[in-house]
Amino acid sequence: MTSKATLSRLDPFALAAFVVPLFIYLLTLAPTVTFFDSGEFLTAAYSLGTAHSPGYPLFINYAKPFTFLPFGSIAFRINFATAVSAGLACYGVFLLTSYLLRDEEFPAPSGGGKAAPAREEGGFALLVKRLVALSASLTFACTARLWLQSNHDKPYPLLAFICALVFFLMLRWRESYLEGSERPSYVYLGAFLCGLGTGAHQIVVLMIPAYAFLLISADWRVICRVKELLIAFAFGILGFAINLHLIVRALRKPLLNWGDSKNLTQFLWNLLRKGYPPEPHVRDLKLLWAQANAFNIPYEFTVAGLMLLLIGLCYFVRRKSYLTLSYVIGVASFLLVIVGYFDTPFETIFLTEEFFTPLYLLSAVFIGVGIFAVLKEGAVYLKGPALRGMLLALAFLLPVAVCLLHYRENDQHENYIAYDYAANTLRSLPQNAIMYTWGDSGAFPLWYLQGVERMREDLLLPHTPHLLFDWYLDGIPEFRGSRLYQIPPEQRTPDYALYLSIAEEMPRRPVFIDFSTRYSLPLGNLVLQQRGIVYGLEPAGTPPRPPAEVFPLYSLRGIKPGSGMFFRDLDTSKAILIYASACIEAGETLLKLGNQQQGRAELERARLISPELARQVDQVLTAYGVSR
Repeated sequence: MTSKATLSRLDPFALAAFVVPLFIYLLTLAPTVTFFDSGEFLTAAYSLGTAHSPGYPLFINYAKPFTFLPFGSIAFRINFATAVSAGLACYGVFLLTSYLLRDEEFPAPSGGGKAAPAREEGGFALLVKRLVALSASLTFACTARLWLQSNHDKPYPLLAFICALVFFLMLRWRESYLEGSERPSYVYLGAFLCGLGTGAHQIVVLMIPAYAFLLISADWRVICRVKELLIAFAFGILGFAINLHLIVRALRKPLLNWGDSKNLTQFLWNLLRKGYPPEPHVRDLKLLWAQANAFNIPYEFTVAGLMLLLIGLCYFVRRKSYLTLSYVIGVASFLLVIVGYFDTPFETIFLTEEFFTPLYLLSAVFIGVGIFAVLKEGAVYLKGPALRGMLLALAFLLPVAVCLLHYRENDQHENYIAYDYAANTLRSLPQNAIMYTWGDSGAFPLWYLQGVERMREDLLLPHTPHLLFDWYLDGIPEFRGSRLYQIPPEQRTPDYALYLSIAEEMPRRPVFIDFSTRYSLPLGNLVLQQRGIVYGLEPAGTPPRPPAEVFPLYSLRGIKPGSGMFFRDLDTSKAILIYASACIEAGETLLKLGNQQQGRAELERARLISPELARQVDQVLTAYGVSR
């Protein structure tokens, strides 16, 4: 009896706010590892380890149970976990929009101008509010930022859901307080979730000013309640304890143990992101504008979405100004810290775009309020149920438009480029070789393939930038006793650390570097022997030899034009250029050695992979007197 009653109370609109976005995300879900931080997050979640600072322990522990699902690769399962968290974030939009609109009246459908009761249990007014809340959630679901974070492993959708829950709890406390039945448990639970949220990302603290304003605007005297504040703080610390994962797991030496937080010093080094010192640079107005434009409502929601957001904010200015002000305070908090304090250089501004997801969630809520305000105003002039139906249909124009605008650029269901790039790299290497990598996208997919899918475990794959840290060297048994330990970490430089390590390893095993290392660091008088997209290193004076023919071993899914794989981010495009550039280099080397047939074949392969390099290909052919 109870279960039937519960099922009968399920809100189909609330369910749709979760299920429809999840369905969209599954259609566009990346089937395996992608570039940037993907391989690292996948390896950390699989091994219950620690990702890059600040470690992301909440996301790691959230994703771990999904690795036991009986379908797909480990990468697909964790990507699915992210899609679920993004669906929950969309439900958070529905929850908040419905709550903000619950007291709002709406004209009856008869056209007589009579308003339906605000808190009625059924009827047209409730239908309108549910549809509007669903429209807001679907609009948020299809924003470029959330969509990109939903279809592969990312912690930000989970963080956005937590932020929505805390906002809802603060609203519930405010309502109960003003009704004379205060429930401090809402605040305590919110404080716990804020502390817990730091395990997804520390930017959750930037929402605290908005949360605090919701409380203080009800009664400023709450700041004098020392006992309640101390209890809330204690609950926040309890949630923050999720970060002890870094220490507990470091003592167990997991597969990925970034920062090795085995003691308080290393724990704080990791948590406070000491491994990412700011680079000095000059900030001018152009840079400031680029930094501020990382929070871009028109791009995410279209100009129409921006207008609806402003309408939604204005709608509450007179009657519920605290809602509008809480949003403004949240935006100001994020911009002051992310733009004002972080002062990110041009080349890494794209990383700060990730941080604004909680603000986009709140923006979607007020866009929903704006849609409701427009519908409410239009309903005064429109008569008859048919016209009202058309009016409601207009509410879904925005999510459909946003979906169509961003679908193609976020469709990753055929994105095997990172997987294939890493697998092709491994195929290029002989047994028991060592290959030095450079850059996150050059290293992290390899970590996943070797550590999780157990591919080419005979290889040693050190990441050159990490040779600067003792904690990283400690995790590689082959490096014990290395002369790198004799150099204080603060005095090591990437190029010298690489050169010293190469000198130690060359007598022991074949030594290779990846394409990025080849063009990132000086290699002195060492001779490079190309093998596709990697290079073998040999002593000075070694005579040149033709490049090893390894491209026939490569899988190039989604690389060639017309392959049907439309997704292109910065590193995906870079990988394609690396393939083509490697072919050009191999072709030119073969032409130098007098092998025109093979040289021309390599150059034509480059033209096929990356047509934008056709001019460079023609220049090489012309320089060696070879016709197409």
